Amino acid sequence: MSVSLRPATVLVADDDGAIRTVLSRALGRLGHVVRATGTGGTLWKWVENGEGDLVVTDVMMPDYNGLDLLPKIKEIRPDLKVIVMSARNTLLTAVKATEKGAFDYLAKPFDLDELVRTVERALSDDPSSEAAGRLGSHDDAHDDGDEPLPLIGRSGAMQEIYRIMARLMPTDLTVMITGESGTGKELIARALHDYGKRRERPFVAVNMAAIPRELIESELFGHEKGAFTGATQRSDGRFRVAQGGTLFLDEIGDMPIEAQTRLLRVLQEGEYTTVGGRQPIKADVRIVAATHRDLRDMIRQGTFREDLYYRLNVVPIRVPALRERLEDVPLLVRFFLNDAQMKGLPAKSLDHEAMGLLQRHLWPGNVRELENLIKRVAALYASETITAEVIDKELDGVDETAAALGRDEPEGQGLSAAVERHLKSYFAAHRGDLPSPGLHGRILREIEKPLIQLSLAATKGNQIRAAEMLGLNRNTLRKKIRELDIEVARGGK
Repeated sequence: MSVSLRPATVLVADDDGAIRTVLSRALGRLGHVVRATGTGGTLWKWVENGEGDLVVTDVMMPDYNGLDLLPKIKEIRPDLKVIVMSARNTLLTAVKATEKGAFDYLAKPFDLDELVRTVERALSDDPSSEAAGRLGSHDDAHDDGDEPLPLIGRSGAMQEIYRIMARLMPTDLTVMITGESGTGKELIARALHDYGKRRERPFVAVNMAAIPRELIESELFGHEKGAFTGATQRSDGRFRVAQGGTLFLDEIGDMPIEAQTRLLRVLQEGEYTTVGGRQPIKADVRIVAATHRDLRDMIRQGTFREDLYYRLNVVPIRVPALRERLEDVPLLVRFFLNDAQMKGLPAKSLDHEAMGLLQRHLWPGNVRELENLIKRVAALYASETITAEVIDKELDGVDETAAALGRDEPEGQGLSAAVERHLKSYFAAHRGDLPSPGLHGRILREIEKPLIQLSLAATKGNQIRAAEMLGLNRNTLRKKIRELDIEVARGGK
């Protein structure tokens, strides 16, 4: 934990006594004075009396909603920073907290070191630290209970995405969303628009992979009559249609070099010309791009412009694969079942064993594959309760995780067979589309990462012994640990 720049009085409000104790001790060790209460009324009295240099408050308390206190605090003490904690871990909670003036939002259960760092940042004298986390207020409040959630998930990976998005809502910063096919990249782009300052203007999505390469420039920038064979009349491009709003460039890695050059000019100069045109047109759009490709690798191969990459990658958001957030599967299942019911299908539920099977599946097709499966079983099976037998049948009887970890299988049904089933599931999830480019390297990484993780676990984090077990040079192992973003237990050498 860092050392505070100055001692301060921190007002802590949470109806959980254990949280009050933990925060009081942690912040007290840094030299701060902590006043803790379990009610919003007491917190408000302290604020009214001019006490405290910082507030750390829960949202749900017996007598007050912490979010409702925020505008009141800002009205009488606009310089008093407030950090909000909440177990209602949704994007709308993060947005609502930041809209109402919170310095930052932390999801429960929180990481204590992260909370302390946030407190220290709030107490620093750097005004830019608050500006980075502040949204301007809007007249229309978002209520978690009144609006459908744009994104589903309470895992740590999704919480980090929510916090980044909440900070981005009031800005026009260019965003690059990366992640595998089926992870929901367009949903994130759409949410950035729907809850941002351009939400009253158009959201226009363009899939680069779905447009013939020779037509991409015309599709994006428009063309003049006679600009090319077949151009019998002038046509506006997507930039013109999206004017004032958001232009979502999906599968940006499929954009030809020529179009990349034109796009770079828009990002640099804020203007473009139509194909065959000469008059510059001002571009007032926010650009959000997305790809499942490795653009850095494409830069090395000379198929993607490095200068364009840095113009697009101003704020990167990586969407985790579903296998990286399996704790979100029950929430997603309930959402898809409710959605199916609203579309006329009978109400369904899953038993405990069925849910367990879903949480052990590797989901090569990610959330899209899960959605397809849930809506399929909702439509095809008459029983109100979906059993493990049904899920097992739909997954082709594969417990992929157990198989990959060496579960006893009939002869010829070991790791190789498990990988084959995994790939069959992936190809099945992309019916009508070619699987993602770079599949060979991706599958190798998927096998390599758990292999290294399990080896490190078996050697209790000892990298020398793990390298010997794997038959790798120690430096090679360290490089792979960094490249694959593998956490090593402290003390592991």
